[in-house]
Amino acid sequence: MDKGLQKQLDFAALLSIVSYLILASVKVLVSFYTDSSALLADGLNNVTDIGATLAVFIGIRIARKPRDLDHPYGHSRAEQIATLIASFIMMSVGLQVIIENIRKLFVGEYGTPNKLAAVVAFASGIFMFGIYFYNNKVAKKTKSKGLAASAKDNLSDALVSLGTTIGVLGASFGFPIIDPIVAILVGVIICKTAWEIFYDSTLLLTDGFNPDEMILFSETVDQVPGVHKVVDLRARMYGNTTIADVVIEVDGGIDVSKSHNITDQIEMILQEQHGIHYTHIHVEPKSSLKGRDGVRE
Repeated sequence: MDKGLQKQLDFAALLSIVSYLILASVKVLVSFYTDSSALLADGLNNVTDIGATLAVFIGIRIARKPRDLDHPYGHSRAEQIATLIASFIMMSVGLQVIIENIRKLFVGEYGTPNKLAAVVAFASGIFMFGIYFYNNKVAKKTKSKGLAASAKDNLSDALVSLGTTIGVLGASFGFPIIDPIVAILVGVIICKTAWEIFYDSTLLLTDGFNPDEMILFSETVDQVPGVHKVVDLRARMYGNTTIADVVIEVDGGIDVSKSHNITDQIEMILQEQHGIHYTHIHVEPKSSLKGRDGVRE
């Protein structure tokens, strides 16, 4: 990644952190003044976002370190680990919000929030939509999984704030039970977002990969002149980089130089068409394979 994209990535992460610091402070303070459980839950959500986004930012910086003796493939997975940590932080706060507001429902602890809480929540929602669109754009440009997860969280926060607006308005117009109910829904959304981020992170950390994409890769390799058969193809993500392992079958009569040229073409076409920068290719003569498991006869 060039330095220009690195700066955009850093700026996007820092923008989220600063935004959450401001929003969390304003929402928590206003929630006490206006007696709004929903706005307090929304503010606590933003508090978790500070820690989550900070973890992602640190992960992004560590992932940028060059490879060394202890990390021959580099440090790219640090970003995915940071994203996983962020999901735990979000889940813990989401559960706390749900439990606390269920308690309020059972004991009848309702307040009648001031309409100022609705104004703050609505303004926050509109602002977070803007942050989401910016971060999502940078995430696609930089192919950053960490920032993509952060952008998903930004969108969730925007929707949560708009939901909070509805809850506060309903409570202020004579339906106080709506406020803790909306707070519970906010907690559910926080937990749902945390689960999605957790799932995506663990999938990448355990070398999971979209099988449909691997089929496309295999079809591309199969079209390269000289390839008789794609015996096996596997792919995994290492940070933001796709790594492919390919076993191909070629004519057993060709020399090493020709088979090497075929592998060069495969590497080039996978990079051009699918953005795969690291491909490990194993070549076998046509008659020496049993099947797609790559085991010799």
